Amino acid sequence: MTLAKPTFPAPDHDHGRCTAEGIAHAEEVCARRSQKFTPIRRQVLEALLSSHRPLGAYEVIDELAKSMPRPAPITVYRALDFLMENGLVHRIESRNAFLACAHDHDETSMVAFLICDRCGAVGEIPAAPVAQSLKAAARAAGFAPKLSVVEIAGTCAHCQKEARAIL
Repeated sequence: MTLAKPTFPAPDHDHGRCTAEGIAHAEEVCARRSQKFTPIRRQVLEALLSSHRPLGAYEVIDELAKSMPRPAPITVYRALDFLMENGLVHRIESRNAFLACAHDHDETSMVAFLICDRCGAVGEIPAAPVAQSLKAAARAAGFAPKLSVVEIAGTCAHCQKEARAIL
């Protein structure tokens, strides 16, 4: 996994460009895998790309309802399942929420999520060395690991800088 983008975008970054790049990445992934990037899948991804915070399924529905008839929850969940299966969205377990992913990694790559307690933004970093250690420990205990998710709560650099400026 390569980090082409900063872990946490600057608060004043060009979010329109950020969103457009996320959609272009999704189009490319779907084309490469011969998957259909349907209008509802696109709209769900756009809702998730609207911020760098994870959104619950019903928050996605609320976001979509601003510009279209309110979709049924099952429709949104199916779109989220598709997006997760194709590595375009991650589920943040501790928040029971979903986060758009524009990184180019496969579904077996382990990532760690850095969750800012202050602003709610989530950053994504590669965690291959951690994954290897955890898998080895699990196997040594006679356990066959399937999925690993690492979530680390704390304060992002932007919020730390803002807090120092206030002091």
